[in-house]
Order: sequence, then C-alpha cells, then structure tokens
Amino acid sequence: MTVKRIVANIAGDPDAAHAFYGELLGLDIKMDMGWIRTYGSSEGMTVQMSVMTQGGSDSPVPDLSIEVDDVDAVLEKARAMSIPITYGPTDEPWGVRRFFVRDPFGKLVNILSHTDG
Repeated sequence: MTVKRIVANIAGDPDAAHAFYGELLGLDIKMDMGWIRTYGSSEGMTVQMSVMTQGGSDSPVPDLSIEVDDVDAVLEKARAMSIPITYGPTDEPWGVRRFFVRDPFGKLVNILSHTDG
C-alpha cells in the first residue's frame, strides 16, 4: 500500500479562501464544486504529515506548514495585504526562514523556505 496524497481540509467559505490561498500564496484552483474548492500547485510535492508538541523555538503548533520558494516575497505580499504576522520572520537554527499568519478561518499557517540549499 502506498499513500498517494494527503489533503488538508479546512471548514470555511471557499470564496473567503481565495485572497489568502489564491492571491497571497499563488495556489491554483484544482477543483471547484461550490461547496468545496481545492487549491494546489503544479509543482511536485512531497507527502508529509507532522505530529509535534510545539512549533519549534517554543512557538505554537501551526495547523499548516507551506513551503514556498521565496518566503520574503510572500512576507512582503502579506504585509501589503495587511495580514498580521503572528510570529517572525525569523531564521531558525534548523535551516528555515519562516513566519506565521492566520488564514481567514483562524488556522495558524507556517510559511517557510529552506535556507540551507
């Protein structure tokens, strides 16, 4: 048996999700049935699931972690969209630069880029 996909499901209005997941993060709409809108990327993604007691550096555990190619560009865009930054930006000792924001539904989102190659 092979896990083919892990999907994060968030309760909320699909229309309210667009500014955050579509505009801020640049994700594409992969499926839209009205009651469900699925965002994704054409980039190959690794299937991962983390279980943690804290978010690292004694930060809260994020609901989602989203790796991007340029965390500072997303940070600048989030600030331009007046999305409050709840943690960071910071360069963590394990080789990521990251910041936390809340999506329109209150989910804590860790947006990060690897700094070590």
